[in-house]
Amino acid sequence: MNRLPPELFDDYSGDYETALQKGLSLSGENRDYFARGRIECLAERLAEHGMRPKAVVDFGCGLGGAAPLLMEHLAPETVLGVDVSVKSLEIARSRYGSDKIVFEAVNSYSARGNVDVFHCNGVFHHIPAPEQETAMRLIYDSLRPGGFFAFFENNPWNPGARVVMSRIPFDRDAVMISPRQARRLAAAAGFEVIVIDYLFFFPRILRKLRFAEKHLKGVPLGAQYLVLCRKLAD
Repeated sequence: MNRLPPELFDDYSGDYETALQKGLSLSGENRDYFARGRIECLAERLAEHGMRPKAVVDFGCGLGGAAPLLMEHLAPETVLGVDVSVKSLEIARSRYGSDKIVFEAVNSYSARGNVDVFHCNGVFHHIPAPEQETAMRLIYDSLRPGGFFAFFENNPWNPGARVVMSRIPFDRDAVMISPRQARRLAAAAGFEVIVIDYLFFFPRILRKLRFAEKHLKGVPLGAQYLVLCRKLAD
């Protein structure tokens, strides 16, 4: 069983960033580098489809660090972060809470069918396989027709991603999800899969090569991937 209980995420809330950085240090970068890269990629893809979201949800928001980046790059009216960890949500509220950025426990969240963009990074590898379909259905039902789901996961085809996860206590026993599995999971829920992008090919020591990454999005070797999905209009 690959899901960690909420209490364990509560235990890690105080030193989550330290534990995460222990793994990411192999890349020479910090979590902000990867968060910004993901959301910049998402913003570019949404712009291609003329999507200017008003309501964005960050599913599995943790300490809330993605919320201001979503606000910066997508320019929505509101960002709602949801998570299982009550202590993480308390930290997120204290750091980023505002009239436009709010946080809510996932067990009190309900699908309202009015979300334009659902953002989810590195969450599904903590959800047991039998429950992944239920989580995907919640996301699907939360979106308005024509809304987008940004499904980010760590790429098991990238050896570096595996090593990084092995160094992070709360990721060590997680079961990674392949891009093919992610595509099937999204399609089974009714999503139209628009594109799969691969991100983060070069560590900091090879940063001079990063100019090429925009041309490598179709090469399935990046440390993370984005499955961009759309809920079809009724």
